[in-house]
Amino acid sequence: MELELRHLRTVRAIADTGSLTKAAATLGLAQPALSAQLRRIEKALGGPLFDRDHTGARPTLLGELVLERARVVLPAVSELQEEAVRFANAWGTMERFRLGGTHGPLLGGLVDRLVTAHPTAPVSTYTSWSVAEIASQLVDGRLDFALIGTCGESPPPGSDRLTWQVIGVDPVFVMLPDTHPLAGEQELDLSALADECWADVPGEGCFADCFISACARAGFSPVSVYETDTASVVHLVQVGRAVGLCRATFPPAPGVVTRPITGSPLSWRHLLGWHPRSAAADAAAGAVSGYTRAAYAEAVERSESYTRWLAAHPRFGAAM
Repeated sequence: MELELRHLRTVRAIADTGSLTKAAATLGLAQPALSAQLRRIEKALGGPLFDRDHTGARPTLLGELVLERARVVLPAVSELQEEAVRFANAWGTMERFRLGGTHGPLLGGLVDRLVTAHPTAPVSTYTSWSVAEIASQLVDGRLDFALIGTCGESPPPGSDRLTWQVIGVDPVFVMLPDTHPLAGEQELDLSALADECWADVPGEGCFADCFISACARAGFSPVSVYETDTASVVHLVQVGRAVGLCRATFPPAPGVVTRPITGSPLSWRHLLGWHPRSAAADAAAGAVSGYTRAAYAEAVERSESYTRWLAAHPRFGAAM
């Protein structure tokens, strides 16, 4: 019998779990089948790999040798497979841009600048509320760059395999109908909105929990929170059904005003990501980063109230 990768995975599973019973469950095999497979592996390698008794399975000296090699070979093969997938999904040059993102104005601003700078290059976009899905597409080479957001200082998905660059940090503002009694205030205490219903866009991460915690610190629990798409959030605010939560760079909408929350208890980081070994990283990461920063600056400038607010709150705004 020739040794195969699946045999190394079997040996590693037994060592990691310390038991043939647990390893069989991990691998989705019946224990007799796993025991038979281990005997064939041991025969092929020339001796027992584990000492087994009623307390479990412990590697022999030969087993330790095999495990040492397996811990090098298996990650290397996995990396090779990922590289092959990225290569198969990539074109040879940056004659196109495949962008992913959560829903927001920065993605549109980036597309505008790419089309202007590269008028003959196709630009495609993929949007999803799931930042994990977008990160997975970057890892697989199906996207070249991605624009996402994360709550506060929470890490982005795939941070051990992808490069993420902070573009800007926004406070989270409250969105009110312009007829709301508090619409004329320059800044709002969260407690002043204790009796309101709320609207927000869906997403992963800790934002929902952070919002609930901020409300608790302000002395109340939200009456209800509607999670829906951006257009529906704006509509719910316009008709007075709810007040909304939005990034400070949220573009102006008819009949709606946005106001900062006292103490800025919630914040949102805008991130641009790519795979460090992709063709996109070599060819265009610097330029795309510059276009994205310009799109963010434009989004800030569209709001005079946010621009004024930033002057007194320098920890927010464009990342240096």
